[in-house]
Amino acid sequence: MKIIDAVHVFFDYMRKDENDKIEEISPALSDMNLEIEKGSFVCVLGHNGSGKSTFAKMVNGLLLPREGSVYVADMDTADDELLIKIRETAGMVFQNPDNQIIGNIVEEDVAFGPENIGVPTAEIRDRVDEALEAVNMTKYKDRSPGKLSGGQKQRVAIAGVMAMKPECIILDEPTAMLDPKGRKDVIRTVRELNKRDGITIVLITHYMEEAVDADRVVVMDGGRVVMDGTPREIFSRVEELKALRLDVPQITELAYELRKAGMPVPCGILRKEELEEVIMELLFEGDKGSCDSTDTDGTEPDLGTDGTEPDLGTDRPEQDLDTDREDKSEGACQ
Repeated sequence: MKIIDAVHVFFDYMRKDENDKIEEISPALSDMNLEIEKGSFVCVLGHNGSGKSTFAKMVNGLLLPREGSVYVADMDTADDELLIKIRETAGMVFQNPDNQIIGNIVEEDVAFGPENIGVPTAEIRDRVDEALEAVNMTKYKDRSPGKLSGGQKQRVAIAGVMAMKPECIILDEPTAMLDPKGRKDVIRTVRELNKRDGITIVLITHYMEEAVDADRVVVMDGGRVVMDGTPREIFSRVEELKALRLDVPQITELAYELRKAGMPVPCGILRKEELEEVIMELLFEGDKGSCDSTDTDGTEPDLGTDGTEPDLGTDRPEQDLDTDREDKSEGACQ
């Protein structure tokens, strides 16, 4: 079931002079089409100016298409009467939590959204408690947001969105201003919300490692979708990503360089453990090969009548081993 559906969407940013005359038009989205299934975890990648943040604002109704339509749970974002319902369904978390937090106390800030849509007081209390518990911030509920770390503030911002009971959360580069620990905390929270509560997650990010555990990766360029697949499929296409001015996870880059150097490493490696396993297999095969020329008693093997070693039928050609490793990866390797 689709929760987000962008159909032939076009959008331009316009710069006007003091007389309100248009000086410049900059296309941001150009015939963009994208469907996102309910309950999925989708990561959207793209260099600056690719249109990914514009798309995020379209989903939340902050921007409207010049042409085409964006639907959230079958509701057209261009319908003013449905705007509140759309924003209840698809909440948004911005890059800078300070732009989203307005309360003097954490629990007051989380309660702000439900209060503004007329949720009864008793239910607001339940929603606030549930949201803070979900992001592991209950013990900070009486704190001032100004005394929290960047990662904690971002988790409070996520809790504020959760208190609205959304079916989908769009996060527009939520970890861009955080240190590594803060990034890990926020991404861990987002993953738990997706797996535990079934909330659809649309994560826009510049950090490739954050895309590794997504169900799906979408790459944007020039205001449209240019790649769409699983993380392994997308990160197997290293050269294409580099041509789009994007990186790959560090461990994927290392595996790619080893493969370029001649090592039979499969493409699309995403985690350190995967590369470690492949290298150990190669080392084991190398050790086995060095021992094959000597019998267990340390003497040279018996030769056949033609002076060659007998074929025991147990060794597999190295070419077959390489083929097996290549078959482990999804998508074409570059």
